[in-house]
Amino acid sequence: MAGQTTGLFSSGVSDAVKRANLRAALDSGDLQRWPGAFSPLVAKIVADAGFEGVYVSGAALAADLGLPDIGLTTLTEVAARGGSIARATDLPTLIDADTGFGEPMSAARTITTLEDAGLAGCHLEDQVNPKRCGHLDGKEVVPTEDMLRRIAAAVGARRDPNFIICARTDARGVEGLDAAIDRAKAYVDAGADLIFTEALADEWEFETFRRAVDAPLLANMTEFGKSELLTTDQLRDLGFNVVIYPVTTLRLAMGAVESGLAAIAETGTQAGQLDVMQHRARLYEFLRYSDYNAFDQNLFTYTRPRSDRRSGK
Repeated sequence: MAGQTTGLFSSGVSDAVKRANLRAALDSGDLQRWPGAFSPLVAKIVADAGFEGVYVSGAALAADLGLPDIGLTTLTEVAARGGSIARATDLPTLIDADTGFGEPMSAARTITTLEDAGLAGCHLEDQVNPKRCGHLDGKEVVPTEDMLRRIAAAVGARRDPNFIICARTDARGVEGLDAAIDRAKAYVDAGADLIFTEALADEWEFETFRRAVDAPLLANMTEFGKSELLTTDQLRDLGFNVVIYPVTTLRLAMGAVESGLAAIAETGTQAGQLDVMQHRARLYEFLRYSDYNAFDQNLFTYTRPRSDRRSGK
């Protein structure tokens, strides 16, 4: 019975092991690919697709709550959603913690809260609070010394040394590339494990940043932003350690929802949309209905219809 229940109600891998795995992955030299997940179900699909980790975007989380990405979400909301996503798979999950939700003392509390929620790491950024989306104009960054205090507070607060503290700098779009590089070096000296430089323009800037900063680096391949969309082969050749696709799954899902609802409104039926839907049988595979059934057949007795089995849907 124990084997049947492994991973049913939470991840089958402990938080400590996930963090150790993430630490080893950053040291491995292999590019880690982390699509964004805005729900636990999306995280399960990310894991099934063979990616190495899960990312929780603050922009996607805010959008899913019907809010713009301007610092309106709270630590409680972020930790609750992030924890449910982290528990959904055996992969490590890195979450966007914005500016740490306040002053350095708040950043310290943020780290302990996210550790308790089961996250493998988070990133803190050097924007002023309230922040805004990193690929919009009009951003402001705090003085370097203020960000160093934010990082030091975070590093000092963590209890698991494998919890990854990533420092994000938005200075490229405000102070220029050289200033962003100088900030990144200072953030590494302050104890940051991973550097996330936002809104680099093109491959040359990614390469320049990689040559200048001796630390694991994260590349943000978000759509419709200021950065050229580089392939995993390009980023691997450049020596980047992590690539995130923060809002991709949300945009894919919402695009399908919009077009599907428009079709239903026009035709009066969803019959023409069935081929682009995830089939119920496939959803049940991700939710492991059969394993719950094996655990207690009195709770659930679903049997996959023969037509589903034949079609493979």
